[in-house]
Amino acid sequence: MIKPLLTSATSVGGMADGRNYDIIVVGAGASGAPLVARASENPNASVLLLEAGPDYSHLPDTPSDLRNGHHNSVVDHDWHLDYSPTEQRPGQPLPRGRVTGGSTAVNTCIFLRGVPEDYDDWVDRGNSEWSWENVLETFCRLERDLDFGHETFHGDAGPITVRRYPHAELTELHQAFLATADELGFPECPDQNAPEGWGAGPQPMNKLGQLRVSTASAYLAPIRLRPNLEIRGDCHTNRLIIERGKAVGVEVILHDGSVEEIRSKLVVLCAGAIHTPGILLRSGIGPSKDLARMGVGMSAEVRGVGKNLSDHPGLFVLCRPTHPELVAGDQPIIQTILRYTSPDSRDRVDLQIEQLTFTGRENLPYFGVAAVLEQVDGVGELIFSTADPFAAPIIKSRFCEVDRDADRLADCFLDALRFTETGPLGALTDEVMFPDMQRLNDRSDVIDLLRRFSASGYHPCGTAKMGPVDDPDAVVDQYGRCHSIDGLVVADASIFPTVPRANTNPTSIMVGETIGEWLRTDPTRYGL
Repeated sequence: MIKPLLTSATSVGGMADGRNYDIIVVGAGASGAPLVARASENPNASVLLLEAGPDYSHLPDTPSDLRNGHHNSVVDHDWHLDYSPTEQRPGQPLPRGRVTGGSTAVNTCIFLRGVPEDYDDWVDRGNSEWSWENVLETFCRLERDLDFGHETFHGDAGPITVRRYPHAELTELHQAFLATADELGFPECPDQNAPEGWGAGPQPMNKLGQLRVSTASAYLAPIRLRPNLEIRGDCHTNRLIIERGKAVGVEVILHDGSVEEIRSKLVVLCAGAIHTPGILLRSGIGPSKDLARMGVGMSAEVRGVGKNLSDHPGLFVLCRPTHPELVAGDQPIIQTILRYTSPDSRDRVDLQIEQLTFTGRENLPYFGVAAVLEQVDGVGELIFSTADPFAAPIIKSRFCEVDRDADRLADCFLDALRFTETGPLGALTDEVMFPDMQRLNDRSDVIDLLRRFSASGYHPCGTAKMGPVDDPDAVVDQYGRCHSIDGLVVADASIFPTVPRANTNPTSIMVGETIGEWLRTDPTRYGL
């Protein structure tokens, strides 16, 4: 039985009238879904999960674009954001999932953890709970690795199923990519999630055949009948309700345009690295200059909100294959990867090269070889110009403005070009369509190209980073608790101090799992 709480101004379907919730979680994506799964294991805690997009509570009704892990879904369940990867290229699309499951329901299903040094660096920045030793335990708990589940650094019984394509299931292009990597002297790496692993091999992926395993299917589907949990889709969160320095609920805009206030003891923001800062700013939490521009009264001066935007810059070599059927659109877009270290780098495994089966550019028969910088020094920012809850922010990534970033990505891009010029993949490359090789006369031309055309790996994070209270840019502490407002927790990719050297999908799930477990096992830490 759910314990009664104080009086509530709002009656919310499914829960008894005249009560608050213990916990409201905003955002049912990579972090929000696992967080509510863990937190609602306590039958005495009433939990409400709010999602701005639709909620497909009956799995057979899940639309095909959400089930098909071979392709990204970038139309029907997307926020339709745009961003400026560089100053020269504003207005580029930035896909983000708007549905239960969030971006895990629409992404490429890459399941890379990052390297131990990523999380130990978080410790060095004042977040001792996030050591590699600690996060590895959570990574193991959340995965069901069908290939390496017997290893001590993997799990075999978690909600997220992970597997890798065996060689026989690789497309001809991906087989050629691995064979070319071998000819170029890169080692074979059968398990890219091995803590010390590097080299070329199959991608670990959270999909079974074509079926995408999102947090909606893995975490929410099994818990929907819990009597202390309610999941509501089509609820766009405008702002927090703050009284006397404490978050006491949220204001949401429903599908019909009506506004509803819902109250709770604790609010947890899991709206992601783009939308969580927007909710904070509309609630008066952020830099005074930004709040003044938006016309929002100040609840707390917090200079780090919307800053420290971190992501992976990259650029692909666009190639025409010798045979158009090599890039048939019904194939998986990603199957393999090469991870390695740039020359003289102080950061291990800071580069990636990926084979893209097709580029998706107006159905032209092209494939891509993507060069990606995984450890970045440069950061960008989000700029919200209005308090309109439906207005998208200006997203400035500022890729390759830092010389060290540009230099290392240039190393990677030159290596990606080598894949199109030699070995089995070179034999399948009829022509390089981009870049114009006649214009690349030396390394400085490559760096100029990157500073103009670098684009996002779609891994934004860091915009409400965690850190100790004496870090002036930290928004929350290492437990996700807001430094300046009581009753408020942030638990998504926005709290990453830095972007991991991997796709952010599993790290975001790990953050939700971790803080959700803390909510379950030590609720007094959060005032519950």
